Amino acid sequence: MIVEIGHFALILALLVSMGQMVLPAVGAASRDDRLMAVAQPAALASLVLVSISFAALTYAYVGSDFSVANVWANSHSAKPMLYKVSGVWGNHEGSMLLWVLILVAFGASVAVSGGHLPKTLQANVLATQASISVAFLLFILLTSNPFERIVPAPMEGKGLNPILQDPALALHPPFLYAGYVGFSMAFSFAIAALLEGRTDAAWARWVRPWTLAAWMCLTLGIAMGSWWAYYELGWGGWWFWDPVENASFMPWLAGTALLHSALVMEKREALKVWTVLLAILTFSLSLMGTFLVRSGVLSSVHAFAVDPQRGVFILAIMVLFTGGALALFAARAGSLRQGGMFAPISREGALVLNNVLLATATGTVLIGTLYPLVLESITGAKISVGPPYFNMTFVPLMIPLLIALPFGSFLGWKRGDLVAARQRLMAAAVVTLGTALVAGALFWRGPWLAPLALAVGVWVIAGAVSEVLFRARLGQGDRAEVFRRLTNLPRSAWGSFIAHTGVGVMVIGIVGTTAWQSEKIVPMKAGDTAEIAGYRVTLKGIETRRGPNFGEEAGVFEVPREGRTPLLLEATKRLYDAPRQPTTEAGIHAALSGDLYIILGDAQTDGSFAVRLYFNPLVRFIWLGAVLMFIGGAFSLSDRRLRVGAPRKARPPMAVPAE
Repeated sequence: MIVEIGHFALILALLVSMGQMVLPAVGAASRDDRLMAVAQPAALASLVLVSISFAALTYAYVGSDFSVANVWANSHSAKPMLYKVSGVWGNHEGSMLLWVLILVAFGASVAVSGGHLPKTLQANVLATQASISVAFLLFILLTSNPFERIVPAPMEGKGLNPILQDPALALHPPFLYAGYVGFSMAFSFAIAALLEGRTDAAWARWVRPWTLAAWMCLTLGIAMGSWWAYYELGWGGWWFWDPVENASFMPWLAGTALLHSALVMEKREALKVWTVLLAILTFSLSLMGTFLVRSGVLSSVHAFAVDPQRGVFILAIMVLFTGGALALFAARAGSLRQGGMFAPISREGALVLNNVLLATATGTVLIGTLYPLVLESITGAKISVGPPYFNMTFVPLMIPLLIALPFGSFLGWKRGDLVAARQRLMAAAVVTLGTALVAGALFWRGPWLAPLALAVGVWVIAGAVSEVLFRARLGQGDRAEVFRRLTNLPRSAWGSFIAHTGVGVMVIGIVGTTAWQSEKIVPMKAGDTAEIAGYRVTLKGIETRRGPNFGEEAGVFEVPREGRTPLLLEATKRLYDAPRQPTTEAGIHAALSGDLYIILGDAQTDGSFAVRLYFNPLVRFIWLGAVLMFIGGAFSLSDRRLRVGAPRKARPPMAVPAE
């Protein structure tokens, strides 16, 4: 009965979303307050109904109700409770329901917190958001119903894909979808702006917090996916330019550009047309990612194995919203005012350079991802575009972007002084040069460009520190004054500092593990020892064990440490009961200096096991940098000017009694 309630709630959510799509839009066009007032309760009702539907599906998973086809196909009674819950979104149908739940949650948030918005703008935003909900609710109900029953009900389920039975994968999809779906708010604001012909600083201030929230979630979601692939797939790497990885990376790049262009629009009312277009394209890239993952056109460990007919439906949604939005943009772009002018050497100019490089980088990733698919559809030939292409096209665009990054903060709005900015960054330049020289001396055997690339990461961090110290006027006042200025810096300034520091930290991690990774594959029996990067690794033995829903062979490795207790690391090979699928669990000794990474391979004819040993220098900095970027975004989002989207109202003047 509860399952049927969930299904019925989803149908009601579709009907409510249809009303939310039509009535407020008509009200905004006719300036009818009663029709526009429908938007807020409808958005809240949609959230309640989709939440009921999602809760019903979760109930079916927790209770192992195998009469529900989705539960039977993706769960098992012996599965741990964490993975019964995460199994709700560990499949196509359930993940789409989560997608829609996050979508209506964003709409309800605008309905609750958007009291400062003009009525017509809020009505058009919520109507546009509802139109997206209608499209995906129809998709779920017509092609991907998660509540379909099986009669008679099977006694047991088939189980969840073993590689998805991992704590990181329990959190990775919700954050990733929150990023994907969150950019729908920027899209809805862009459509509302085009409908009203209003793009100004206030619009940019209204759209920035939603864009920032989506960017934060997508940043953390991508980082979690990278971390999961690092320790779960047993290949020793953190990124492979997989097409589905690219599908989430492209909207992240475009969203980063959108954040910076919206800043220019808010401060100087410039880049109006470009910012609106970028808001449309960012969500369009999110829709493309959804299509690539669910269409069946890609073969990837990250992709859902679904039939192409569903992909055609999502493709139609993507064409409808992207094509419709671009058509509206083409019709209305001529009526949008261009905004203020500025010199090339200015803070606006630096942010424009940021946008140009990020947009070009997004284009290179897009070409590398789609070209094999287009070629195969036209000629039938199958080719692979891998890391060499992306390293040759993407990296050269990022280097000048990172070098230019610290300069932008020291340039004035409208017109800047490049010489003065260079002088203020002199200390950062000295630190950077020293880093390059030290790294070059330590790793003089190569690769020779690695010390320079490492110095770029240090340059970004040193530039961020220099900006904060400059704003605190270090050296121009006493300690109390410097401390007062530091504590009075707006949260958005601290957020920018932390996020840019995170970028530099991530660059250091990427360079370190890419340039100086060590790898060794050796056959080992109990008692054998191998050496890598100064570590002596001894295989103590192989243990056979039983887990809650799997059996495993565990290799126990001992790593001596001078003056301390030896490390004991376990690398295992698991075979799950349902479905019968093997997985690999790496043995990892984590440290900021680098990870010792051990994989237990297959048994050999002589009784030994193939063991892969890696040392990944500075790899933790990659995920530390992503966490810092997320924290920086949270600091900025907590700044009232960005969170509320309107300046604080002035207090009314106090009455002065007459004498």
